[in-house]
Amino acid sequence: MRDRTARLRTCITVIASLIGAGATLAATPVAAPEYRVDTRWKLAGEGGWDYVTAEPGRGRLYLTRGDRVEVLNTISGRVFHTIGGTAGVHAVVLAQELGRGYTTNGRSNSITMFDLASLAIVREAKIPGETPDAMVYEPTQRRLYAFNARSHDAIVLDAATLAVIATLPMPGKPEFAAVDGRGHVYVNIETEEGQLLRIDTAGPTIGATWPMAGCTTPTGLALDRERRRAFSTCANRVLAVTDLDDGHAVARVPIGEHPDAVEYDAGRRLVLSSNGAGTLSVLSQVSADDYRPVAEVPTQLGARTMALDADSGRAYLVTADFGPVPEPTPEQPHPRAQPLPDTFTVLVAAPR
Repeated sequence: MRDRTARLRTCITVIASLIGAGATLAATPVAAPEYRVDTRWKLAGEGGWDYVTAEPGRGRLYLTRGDRVEVLNTISGRVFHTIGGTAGVHAVVLAQELGRGYTTNGRSNSITMFDLASLAIVREAKIPGETPDAMVYEPTQRRLYAFNARSHDAIVLDAATLAVIATLPMPGKPEFAAVDGRGHVYVNIETEEGQLLRIDTAGPTIGATWPMAGCTTPTGLALDRERRRAFSTCANRVLAVTDLDDGHAVARVPIGEHPDAVEYDAGRRLVLSSNGAGTLSVLSQVSADDYRPVAEVPTQLGARTMALDADSGRAYLVTADFGPVPEPTPEQPHPRAQPLPDTFTVLVAAPR
């Protein structure tokens, strides 16, 4: 009896040690590659910028430049085509299965459709919303969701015809949006407290609105579709991780100053945040609920918009050189420094 008891205690000790070892292994971050900016392409011309969109299959990068979209070859670093007539362009969205691309035109309150093979404009359609900004293509319904900054709503369009299907009011200014491939669209609401909104595309209807405590005015949004996690960049230098199914807060992780865009690299289990103060925050995804800061990679002041080539892991960021901040006026009490002509730059941050 005494021997059996001793053996039982030994087994319990061994099992406990194995469980402990497994827990230690599970909490060990995966080896993250070292990122650094190894290429800079300086482009001519004037104009601001907003979203950046990568098309790895064709080696293209779509750059929104105020009144036009410049299409850059990611091998040569040269602009080889310009899509004009896009007044106040903010975003470029690609629907590969339809062979179409789309832009949101904030000044003309319209959507432009273009052909992905030739890059020729197919048509432009006015929408019943003010200042369309972010936009996503939802493949299960083959629809576009254009989010309007000024009218605080989303316009749902048929991606083949640009016919308006529905208008969905938002509880505040919508920012970045993303789709999960299961019939849902998610969008950050840029309120002081922060909200993540889920649209159920079968309606389409607003399915849920979740508060994001500890996340101030969220902007960037990316999804881990497999583990059902949303990543939102917050103005208070936090990455908010949210459960996509029930909206509960999973984690709050520190990131760099003035964050904007965020990308999730599923193959490398990394989250990347581009920060206007001039850094790229790299975070390792240890598990669905555990995230560890890996590095703050120096980039360039103002480089807060980004696109990811998931195949190569290369992140493309854009910025420019800036002039001095103007003196405040009654009309512009908080003026911003303006980009200098011919200094627009594409930075390539590559893993090592």
